[in-house]
Amino acid sequence: MNKTSKEDRRAKVVTVLNKARAMELQAIHQYMNQHYNLDDMDYGEMAANLKLIAIDEMRHSEMFAERIKELGGEPTSESAGPVAKGQAVDIIFKHDTAQEDDAIDAYNQFLLVCRENGDSISMKLFEEIIDDEQAHFNYFDNVQEHIDKLGDVYLSKIAGTPSSTGLQPQGFTVVKA
Repeated sequence: MNKTSKEDRRAKVVTVLNKARAMELQAIHQYMNQHYNLDDMDYGEMAANLKLIAIDEMRHSEMFAERIKELGGEPTSESAGPVAKGQAVDIIFKHDTAQEDDAIDAYNQFLLVCRENGDSISMKLFEEIIDDEQAHFNYFDNVQEHIDKLGDVYLSKIAGTPSSTGLQPQGFTVVKA
């Protein structure tokens, strides 16, 4: 193989990694927006779970960025789409189920691009992240099923629950004890 063909193959993989990263960036913003709104609606347990899922998506975004850099690419900072704002609780989980289903489908296609271009490391990365996205899908689908079947009875059970995720403040400006 000549150098150009290897570069071309890497470029194809970087392209799908960046598409996936853009999808993750959109999901982060979407889920954090929903987290704030659910917390305001006093559905703390749901808000806490959306925050934790958004953190999963942040981790995915970072994993894609690191792989892109390893391949000599530049990670995108653009989101794949706009955030749907002001969603009612009975819409949020339908929306998120569809978003996760789309991500699983896209990532399976991206995995094939990695395989076709000889990148088993990126392929394994997609496999790992698909497993997480499936867990998110299952959660969203389950909540939506409860809302559809039980409606206000289910929502009243969740109302007033705490939204704390138990996360300790961590970051650049926070000194670890």
